[in-house]
Amino acid sequence: MNARLPPSERSPILELPDELISQIAAGEVVERPASVVRELVDNALDAGASQITLRLLAGGVRLISVEDDGCGIVRSELPTALKRHATSKIASLSDLESVHTMGFRGEALAAICSIAEVSVLTRVEDAPESHGWLLDGRSGELQPTARNRGTTVEVRELFFATPARRKFLKTDATELAHCIEAVRRHALARPDVGFAIWHEGKLVAQWRAVASDHADPLRQRLADVLGEDFVTQAVAVDWPIDLPDDGSGQRLRVQGFAGVPDAARSRNDWQFAYVNGRYVRDKVITHAARSAYEDVLHGHRQPVYALFVSLDPTRVDVNVHPTKIEVRFRESREVHQAVRRAVESALAVPRSAGKVETEPAAVTSVAEVMTWRPPSQQTGLAFAPREPEIGHRVSDLEALWGDRQPTVPTGSARSGTWAYPASAPEGAPQPVAQQVFVPAAPAEAPAHPLPQGDWPLGRAIAQLQGVYILAENAQGLVVVDMHAAHERIVYERLKQQMDDEQLASQPLLIPATFAATPEEVATAEDSAVVLAMLGLEVVPFSPKTLAVRAVPTTLSQGNPVELARSVLAELSQHDASTVVQRARNELLATMACHGAVRANRRLTLEEMNALLRQMEVTERSDQCNHGRPTWRQVSMKELDALFLRGR
Repeated sequence: MNARLPPSERSPILELPDELISQIAAGEVVERPASVVRELVDNALDAGASQITLRLLAGGVRLISVEDDGCGIVRSELPTALKRHATSKIASLSDLESVHTMGFRGEALAAICSIAEVSVLTRVEDAPESHGWLLDGRSGELQPTARNRGTTVEVRELFFATPARRKFLKTDATELAHCIEAVRRHALARPDVGFAIWHEGKLVAQWRAVASDHADPLRQRLADVLGEDFVTQAVAVDWPIDLPDDGSGQRLRVQGFAGVPDAARSRNDWQFAYVNGRYVRDKVITHAARSAYEDVLHGHRQPVYALFVSLDPTRVDVNVHPTKIEVRFRESREVHQAVRRAVESALAVPRSAGKVETEPAAVTSVAEVMTWRPPSQQTGLAFAPREPEIGHRVSDLEALWGDRQPTVPTGSARSGTWAYPASAPEGAPQPVAQQVFVPAAPAEAPAHPLPQGDWPLGRAIAQLQGVYILAENAQGLVVVDMHAAHERIVYERLKQQMDDEQLASQPLLIPATFAATPEEVATAEDSAVVLAMLGLEVVPFSPKTLAVRAVPTTLSQGNPVELARSVLAELSQHDASTVVQRARNELLATMACHGAVRANRRLTLEEMNALLRQMEVTERSDQCNHGRPTWRQVSMKELDALFLRGR
């Protein structure tokens, strides 16, 4: 432990010299060559560049040159551009509160000049001279030189003035990779701008500007930068919502692409989030996107996505971090909900969805779904439930195929039986919701068989070892894990029935109290309305104690203290909580798992086809409740390769 210095030995308070101030600022702004690249590319984009070229030597340590074809800098303003806190992008506090540009702090160039040798070569379009101007950042000398319109900033010998910082840099290959990543992040958000990266005189990466008349510029740029596999294994996201009316008339919009669960990775290195075109690392967006994948990701896999959030600049503060990579939202709950719903909605549409035109499955009340029938009260596997008043069940083959069959069997259109798909273990409850309709055998076969291409998952042809369903479609062979598929179908039906009912709150007979931290007490007081929406009532019992008075009805058998602590922790970190929904879904997932059709049960072709049709109209049916895939497509090309056909 350091001893406190006596008053006689304490250093006096002095103003720091300007050079040291700039070097301190450089320590905050410039971490490595990639930091310089990011700042200079920001300036090039703000100048309206349509082509940006980056040239590097030794991974950016010896040379960083950023060349653009933007508007350039006027000669009279050129010396000022390298001074501390000099910028053309803000002039007042109102400008700072509604930043529209990538750069605005006015300290990057000055900070870089304090730790490296900087020169600026620029020319404006309508300059009276027929040449550009070259400014030496060290001496301030200004001299004429040849150049087209635009600006080139050269940074040589990075950290030459602070050699201790240079020792912390990695190898040239590592620093080059960080520089490429910095440009790649810019390229994803600006498909209208071309980027080229040269290292040691060799072209290492290039992304051409996407034509303005392209049908989907963002998709094309994502394919160019991240690869075609990214967009083929991703779904488009587009979710505009109205923000609370404050006179601005602005809307919040979430666009981009979210990778399907099968494309998840072990690392989170393919997660790109942007706010008004600026790449950010924001915990609100990250948490919202990750929570949207909770129901479909297996294990600890990390989703891949490129999401672009657009909102009124006055609703986001981009001036909370020197590198501008972190932001703060005025209404983070709205942003969290928008991102989560946008990704959830995109992922909900099953990839097996096709042109199936049918009414959604009729649902009964939550009370009926949650009613368990003991085995002693079951008279048999078959029973007749009440008929739905309107609509068809997606498991009813005749309802699905009736308009495609020229010859309709005589008798009732809903003739058949309802059967439990599987028997639960002895003593285990059996939910009413897990009914599968087994249509009666038709009096005669259809006059014209159903075309294979009409159903994305095709027509069932066999069952393998009582576990997998084999189906034939236009692409080839479809293999379906029948238990995983039916588990998802039952699970989504239970969730829909729960959502149709209002989230009820059940008061506790004896409130559960627990010792709370000051942060938990403050969160409970500030988020009382949100807690009530979640079915929770958490109130202060004493300055250091909270009491849980009510919990959601569906979670009344759980531990109220653990539930309250989890919700408060999430609210304090993300200003939004999914704990209640997650706990409810875990309960429903357990019910669905017990109620789904078990392996080693023999199904008829009608039952297998009914399951396939349900999958095509059920949300998130591509994964089971545990994130495992429910089906796989084996194309004819892959089958031909197995048997060496055509070789």
